[in-house]
Amino acid sequence: MPSTKKTLHFMSCALATAVSVGILGFGMSTSWAETSMLCETNGTAHIRLELFNGFLTRISCPLFGGVDNFEVTGNAPLILHILVVFFLALCMVCSAGSILIALYNSVSNPYETYMGPIGIYVCSSISACLSVLVLILFPINVSVTSMAEDLVNQLT
Repeated sequence: MPSTKKTLHFMSCALATAVSVGILGFGMSTSWAETSMLCETNGTAHIRLELFNGFLTRISCPLFGGVDNFEVTGNAPLILHILVVFFLALCMVCSAGSILIALYNSVSNPYETYMGPIGIYVCSSISACLSVLVLILFPINVSVTSMAEDLVNQLT
């Protein structure tokens, strides 16, 4: 039987990682970016981007209002969007690996661990680094590449 201290240590690690995976999953499912732009006339355009879909709401831009749905991948540099989605998927896989290692180690023999805390640290740090990389790449994809301006010009 594993010791109580070892079981609590690895079970709390698995619980904390599961909570972070839940937060990451929620972040992937909600609105990622929102921006408003002034049109040539007195109207505005409001753009909301999700992971794969986007919504353009026009208020008197250029003549009348309206809501358009579009695919984000059709209007953005495709390689940056693919990298963002790939890194998020890899982040989820590394987090799942961390959870599985922690759960296995919580029920294994007292003096035997599979990759031990080092395996958990490596999986969790890879997941955290990829999350930071995504937090850098996505704003670059939206703001630096003038994606929003091109989008309004295409859909109006």
